[in-house]
Amino acid sequence: MRLFRFLLITISTIALAFPVMAEESATSQVLFKNVNVFDGRSDKLAKDQEVLVEGNLIKTIGRNIDAPNATVVDGGGRTLTPGFIDNHVHLMLPGPTLPSMEANSTWEDLAIAGVAAAKMYLMQGFTTVRDAGGQNGGLQRAINAGTVTGPRIYPSAAFLGTRGGHSDFANYTSPVGESSNFSRLNMAQEVDSVADVQKFGRNNFRMGASQLKFMQSGGVVSAFDPWQLLAGSQAEIEAAVQVANEYGSYVMAHSYRKEAIMTALNAGVKSIEHGFMYDCEIGELMEEKGAYITTNMTAFDPGLLDIPAVKNVPASLAKAISASAAFENYLDNMRKCPAKRGHHTDCVGSVDACNIQIAYEKHLGNEFFGAHTSLVALTSVGGEIAAMTGDFMNPYPEGKLGVIEEGAYADILILDGNPLEDFSVVGTGDKWFGAEPRPESPETIRVIMKDGKIYKNTLN
Repeated sequence: MRLFRFLLITISTIALAFPVMAEESATSQVLFKNVNVFDGRSDKLAKDQEVLVEGNLIKTIGRNIDAPNATVVDGGGRTLTPGFIDNHVHLMLPGPTLPSMEANSTWEDLAIAGVAAAKMYLMQGFTTVRDAGGQNGGLQRAINAGTVTGPRIYPSAAFLGTRGGHSDFANYTSPVGESSNFSRLNMAQEVDSVADVQKFGRNNFRMGASQLKFMQSGGVVSAFDPWQLLAGSQAEIEAAVQVANEYGSYVMAHSYRKEAIMTALNAGVKSIEHGFMYDCEIGELMEEKGAYITTNMTAFDPGLLDIPAVKNVPASLAKAISASAAFENYLDNMRKCPAKRGHHTDCVGSVDACNIQIAYEKHLGNEFFGAHTSLVALTSVGGEIAAMTGDFMNPYPEGKLGVIEEGAYADILILDGNPLEDFSVVGTGDKWFGAEPRPESPETIRVIMKDGKIYKNTLN
């Protein structure tokens, strides 16, 4: 009996002590000293600040913070910012073309490419990305578990779109209703009725999606769809919104034409992707509906018509010429009637190609809208978009993203200089096609912290 009591007391003591030990290890501290802070919103830096991280959250911001046991990182007067957020990525679409991925890629090919792309995005300063179609929850789980390195991910799972629409990646001769490589992997699903939308939308959440993606318009470099396409009925788009609402989340829609954008917003879509025919009427409706827009600035690049995938394919070249003419007022309209706009790269391709495109997208954002607007798009707006996934589908519910404030996630960068004055310190590149390969991480991004863990520090 005495032995039994001894063992019981010993086991109870260990059980009580273990949570304390775990808690102590989880509350390790890092103190950033001698930094100027961009908080994700303000148009000025808060000078000579300290930021205390405890565990994976920001605990205190101020001066002369008392944290004797913290690991100290001296910023040397550099700028501390939130980690960047890219609201439109395709980690699982490595190219080189959509037909090639459909016909010649296994799940291993796509998964390995996704792992490499995830690490690249993190090392470019993106501590959070939103998948805009093609990725289920597996890579996110692996990153969260520490198995591989990458940013926080908000997956959309399969693109939802109509037969012949922008998410129809099946081979040209594929019969109606036959499964494809993309559908088998739940990367893209054909939805041609309200019932289809409900079935595959619910399946997407089952497969790890935090929001849904509906392909409403066509595209330029795609096989079957004119960019002017109005795909999906009002009822089908409303069905996607209904399913997302069941999960407390939202729908993002690939929408080009004004008619498509207005239909999507009136159906309850909360995030317009691309939105190239944006105007002030759309802006008013977006404000009324509490909606956001994310647009790839590379679509307005003067050299767009020289892209091999465009100029070497007559149908794509014709679509690109007509699209460029139709989209020419976007920049002026966005400046005149600004909407809540998040950063958006939309790269489909190899890690090296996307590395270049990411840097160029950052550059164009600043060139078209200025440093402060671009920084807000890279940070706090993305955090607001992430929060629309709601209380129970948000994979990261403990703190805010895209801001430096007490209680926010400790996703932090330290930059060499003031990005409000010299935007290049965020890691820009002034050339897209024909640019030289870029380093794994920009030299001017000196520290990358995600979730309280430092992945890069070149200050010491």
